[in-house]
Amino acid sequence: MSALENKKVLVTGGTSGIGRAIAERFLAEGAQVAIMSRRAEVVEEVANEMGVIGIVGDVASEADCNRAAAEADDAFGGLTTLVNSAGVIGNGGTEDTPREEWQRQMSINLDGTVQMCRAALGPLKKASGGSIINISSVTGTRPFGQITAYCVSKAAVDMYTRCAALELAPHNIRVNAIAPGVVVTNLHTATNAVEDYAAFLERSRDTHPLGFVGEGKDIAALALYLASDESRWATGGIYPLDGGRANMSAR
Repeated sequence: MSALENKKVLVTGGTSGIGRAIAERFLAEGAQVAIMSRRAEVVEEVANEMGVIGIVGDVASEADCNRAAAEADDAFGGLTTLVNSAGVIGNGGTEDTPREEWQRQMSINLDGTVQMCRAALGPLKKASGGSIINISSVTGTRPFGQITAYCVSKAAVDMYTRCAALELAPHNIRVNAIAPGVVVTNLHTATNAVEDYAAFLERSRDTHPLGFVGEGKDIAALALYLASDESRWATGGIYPLDGGRANMSAR
């Protein structure tokens, strides 16, 4: 029996990076998978390539979140698992982050997570429980300069994960978060948050004690456990997956 046989999964941000890696791994382990993202042409292309259901929607929109959860529920005849992987990053500190940029990151990273969780509650309760996996960041527990909004949004995701886990436990809905270190994705390049991405990755090797940065498959492996019945007693956890970076002094 496959690890995720009979699991019915919705992955936000599922067309690229960590979200796509999770969707691919879950599909390989027997799950039925739907991916959600904002760009219609990309959703169609990736969904066709992977052989999954594609849903066009913006997690910053409560209406889109409600529709996406309903579409996945209807398509699968239920929903057992939600992965909140949609996220953005941007430069700026306390003095120089424009209000619009602050709101953009909060609306996707934090509000999008909360709205998707709310939207999925009905289907998850109908399924008599399930698993919600939020993709956070090492920056949720350690401050990093000039990405203040991102750090704050991920710290809020961590606390929301703990609160939701406590509130939803009576419904047998488990809520956990994975906090990656630097992972090779298009997160930084999509918004030009890093000018020289190759140099950034090279520098990042030294800030992770194991001596290398992560890949999407590393995050997908932990997400697989958290989505499976093997983790039936795990809820409210914030799991660092960062090559040991969380144990280092700020660098």
